[in-house]
Amino acid sequence: MKQKEISKLSEKKEVIMNHFWDKGELFVRELRELYPEPKPHFNTLSTQVRELESDGFLDHKAYGPTYQYFPIVTRDEYSRFSMGGFIGNYFGSYLNAVSAFVGDGKVSIGELKELIEHLEKKQK
Repeated sequence: MKQKEISKLSEKKEVIMNHFWDKGELFVRELRELYPEPKPHFNTLSTQVRELESDGFLDHKAYGPTYQYFPIVTRDEYSRFSMGGFIGNYFGSYLNAVSAFVGDGKVSIGELKELIEHLEKKQK
């Protein structure tokens, strides 16, 4: 399946994706077993998993009439997307976010200098 642009996940779908990111390939019945009681209905989970596949987060392998699903968007890819959306919505830019953290004392100038040195070494 061709991966689509990453979109924001609902809370329930993010829980499902966390199970896939933690466990890897899963059948819906295996996914259901990862939930505490009362477990979600099999059909509800199945629908959400198919929606995640349609949205480009999951793909599947067919085993006869049943499918085993697996993530095609990594947790890291989704985290970067989510962080970008958060920064954009609340700070407008990464520079504004860093400035706010420094201004609030959550990041010191020394830590900021260490980060710059680390990034400069990484780029070389």
